[in-house]
Amino acid sequence: MAQAGFQLDRDIICCSICLDLLRDPVTVPCGQSYCMDCIKTHLDEEGKKHTYSCPQCRHTFTARPVLVKNTMLADLVEELKKTGLQAAPADHCYAGPEDVACDFCTGRKLKALKSCLFCMASYCEKHLQPHYDSATFKKHKLVEPSKKLQENLCSRHDEVMKIFCRTDQQFICYLCLMDEHKGHDTVSAAAERTERQREVQQRIQDGERDVKLLQQEVEAINGSGDKAVEHSEKTFSQLIRLIQKTSSDVKQQLRAKQETEVSRVRDLQEKLEQEIAELKTLSHTEDHNQFLHNYRSLSALSESTSSINIRPLRYFEVVTAAVSEAREKLQDVLRETWTNISLTETQVDVSLPQPEPKTRADFLRYSRGITLDPNTAHTELLLSEGNRKATNMGPRSSRIGVYLDHSAGVLSFYSVSGTMTLLHRVQTTFTQPLHAGVFVYYGSTAEFIKVK
Repeated sequence: MAQAGFQLDRDIICCSICLDLLRDPVTVPCGQSYCMDCIKTHLDEEGKKHTYSCPQCRHTFTARPVLVKNTMLADLVEELKKTGLQAAPADHCYAGPEDVACDFCTGRKLKALKSCLFCMASYCEKHLQPHYDSATFKKHKLVEPSKKLQENLCSRHDEVMKIFCRTDQQFICYLCLMDEHKGHDTVSAAAERTERQREVQQRIQDGERDVKLLQQEVEAINGSGDKAVEHSEKTFSQLIRLIQKTSSDVKQQLRAKQETEVSRVRDLQEKLEQEIAELKTLSHTEDHNQFLHNYRSLSALSESTSSINIRPLRYFEVVTAAVSEAREKLQDVLRETWTNISLTETQVDVSLPQPEPKTRADFLRYSRGITLDPNTAHTELLLSEGNRKATNMGPRSSRIGVYLDHSAGVLSFYSVSGTMTLLHRVQTTFTQPLHAGVFVYYGSTAEFIKVK
């Protein structure tokens, strides 16, 4: 009976969402009770869909239900805590291989509810309670359970790394700040997180914008493709109908020609058969005079029919050849068209944004060897170090001599101050008259002097 009574108590004092002891129990209008944080989180999620319901009995509400504190359950839970009676956790509340376990549980460990960045430990709900109840823990930073808490400790000083060194792009502790990172550009990890969070949010916004653009591109591609398919099907249907009509016309023309030629030959055949019959009759005539008289009347027909020469009719061969030629031309056109279609590449020009380099190592990833082109370098520049170094060498002179051979296409400039030194020579073909010109800097003078 005692066991049954405990089971009843457990059902009453446990939250059906977190399956643990009620914490700040509140009741919804349908009568079900939950932890305040649990039911608030549930209602916040449902509010995104503009519908609200009880997670246990599934009763729906037209508006967000008002939460009423359940004083009786709150007192009952507190009394149970004082007497040490706790509801036994369900099997799924125990930590598995993939879960973060409570660091303070003995025996079979429960799942951690939170991890503390100050204590560098993870707590189940029972062992986390002092962080909520005691003012001593109010400044502690609670986060979602993490297996990587040790990564927040400095490997050299075993202190929590709460500082970010922007110079070296790494987390450090306060002892590192006074040692090898002294004088570096450093900020708190929270400040760096805030700045990077803005960058993340901006990248999210940019990414969402790009996703929309890509979706528009997909819709444009689908629309263009559908139109192209529709147009090609329509065009080929018209082409098929044209071929069918041409085939019908050729067939009718061939049959008409066939009938005409057959009719002509049969007429001639009948005339010839009639002549043969008359000749047979003539051959049996016993009267010589009658025979000669009738023979003269038949001689003209005999001469016309005797010239008949049986030969293949060329008309049908010409038509057959023309049709074959049309077929070959059409095949060539279709083959060429398909080749052009196959060679045409349409690709969406998409380039995802790359993160801006933050460290020297990031910059070096994009480094490329650059050399200067001696063919395009200014004549006053001297290239060296494998065309990677340029030195200004155009010598200054107070007197410049110019030599011109227009017909030979030679134009040379000399320094004639003391010794004569070639400064620059041009070899080309001059097609227009040349004129002397000077460029005068501010405060300087230029003079064409007489040669002595």
